[in-house]
Amino acid sequence: MIREIHVEKLTEQIREMCIHATHFLSADMDAAMKKAWEDETNPLGKQILGQLQENLEIAGEEMIPICQDTGMAVIFLEIGQEVHFTGGNLEDAINEGVRRGYTEGYLRKSVVGDPLLRENTKDNTPAVIHYSIVPGDKVKITVAPKGFGSENMSRLLMLKPAQGVQGVADAIVETVAQAGPNACPPLVVGVGIGGTFEKAALLAKQALTREVGVPSEKEHIRKLEEELLARINGLGIGPAGLGGAVTALAVNINTYATHIAGLPVAVNLCCHVNRHIVREI
Repeated sequence: MIREIHVEKLTEQIREMCIHATHFLSADMDAAMKKAWEDETNPLGKQILGQLQENLEIAGEEMIPICQDTGMAVIFLEIGQEVHFTGGNLEDAINEGVRRGYTEGYLRKSVVGDPLLRENTKDNTPAVIHYSIVPGDKVKITVAPKGFGSENMSRLLMLKPAQGVQGVADAIVETVAQAGPNACPPLVVGVGIGGTFEKAALLAKQALTREVGVPSEKEHIRKLEEELLARINGLGIGPAGLGGAVTALAVNINTYATHIAGLPVAVNLCCHVNRHIVREI
């Protein structure tokens, strides 16, 4: 049976989600940040993590964004194949939700309409939207505002298959090391392995929306996540890049089938707020 959903419902949900995600840390990130404070052995690193916690508390109490860079809206839609949208164009409705969220929420508008002409669109649209069709009659919405301090430190590499697991691991650690303080650690490291040039990047972006603390379902990937987290935290970059035991809160890896001649690896870094919120309608 076909289920009809008016696009205005989607617009309103996205408006609310943009505002919420930029003002409040998700539960998984809140728990990860508190654990990071407990685990940090460097006095300065511990002090910085304490200051970040204080900033988060003030943001929530006074409805101030948890970071001045309120990001470019990245939206994932998992649409049940039995859903039919009514009342208007789906993509227009999504962007209207972003527009309302950023204007009514008094959030910084950081999007320029053309990457070369650089004229601000003044409402943070258009969003970057990824669609997938799934079984059922529900719509799962994930809103992940992405700041560019960490985005700019991300990398996509086309490795040779012969480089294997060691080459993949070294590339990921090297990316974090080169980023240093510029990606606002402690980080969440999203990794995509496999697919094609563009698929690997999408996998890495999606990996950032996985709950911190929830490992991969694949045993060999789970072990790699653990090994990489230990190596990255062994770099000593620490909170804000000023030294410490906690450089990353998690390494989340997604994989996909690939060509016999390829080994694409994308590393999408995200700062300590790693904003993401999920709802279903």
